[in-house]
Amino acid sequence: MSTHLQPIQQLVPGGDLSAYIQSVGSIPVLSAERERELAEDLFYHGNVEAARQLVMSHLRFVVHIAKSYKGYGLAQADLIQEGNVGLMKAVKRFDPEKGVRLVSFAVHWIKAEIHEYVLRNWRIVKIATTKAQRKLFFNLRSAKKQLSWLSNDEVHAVAADLGVDVAEVRRMEGRLSSVDVGFDADTDDERGPVAPVHYLEDHSADPALLLESDDLEESNHQNLSLALSELDERSRDILQSRWLGDSKATLHDLADRYGVSAERIRQLEQAAMKKLRAAMEA
Repeated sequence: MSTHLQPIQQLVPGGDLSAYIQSVGSIPVLSAERERELAEDLFYHGNVEAARQLVMSHLRFVVHIAKSYKGYGLAQADLIQEGNVGLMKAVKRFDPEKGVRLVSFAVHWIKAEIHEYVLRNWRIVKIATTKAQRKLFFNLRSAKKQLSWLSNDEVHAVAADLGVDVAEVRRMEGRLSSVDVGFDADTDDERGPVAPVHYLEDHSADPALLLESDDLEESNHQNLSLALSELDERSRDILQSRWLGDSKATLHDLADRYGVSAERIRQLEQAAMKKLRAAMEA
C-alpha cells in the first residue's frame, strides 16, 4: 500500500499558516494496522520513508495541540514548528511493541518542546527555570480562570494538587501577574503600569557617570563586533537577520534563503549565540 505524501520540507508552517493547516488536514489518518506496519519497519529496519509517513500523518495533531497555547502571545507558526520537532523525536523513539498508538506516545514529546519554547520566549525575564517551577507554571496558569488573585484556600488547594509548597505557589502567581514594561514606554493610559524612566533617578547631569557609560557602551560594541567577526558568514548573517536588523527575519525566511530546514536554522542560531556569549564573556 503506497501513500502519496508531500515532502516534509514543503510542509512547514511558514508565511501562509492557513494553507499549511489545510495541507496537513488533508493528509489521511493511518489505521492502527498501517501505523504498526510503518512503526515496525522504522523500529527494526530504520526505514526513513516509514518515519516520514508516520510524521506526516500526525502533523494535524500537532496543530491541534499548538492551538491550546494561543494565550501566550507567541506566533502560532512557531508553536507548531516546535511541536513538530517534538513529534519527530517521538517517532524516532516509538516502540511498536509497547501496544499503544503513536499519538498517545507523542503527546508528551510535542508538549515538552512547546513548553520549552514558551518558557524561553514568553517573558523577557525567565519565569521558570527548574522542572518543578515549569510544572507549576503551566498548571497554575490553567488553574487561574479569572484575573483576580487566588484565595488562601485556592492557593492551598493548588499546592496540594501539585505537591509543592504554598510559598512557591504564591511566588509563581506573582510572576504570572507581572508584566514586561518597556523602559520608556508610553504612559498615556493612566491605568497601565508606569515605565521605569518616569520614576528612576536621572543621572544625565553627572559627567562622570556619562563618561563611564560611554566607555562601557563603546567597549561592549567593540566586543560584540569582534565576536561577530569570528563567526562564519552564515552564522553571522543568521544572528544579524534575527536579532540585529530593523526588521526581524523568521526561521522560515532564513530557511528559504539558505535552502535548509527551519530546524537547521534554529540549531545554527543556538550554536552561534553560544559562541557569541563565550566570546563576550572572555
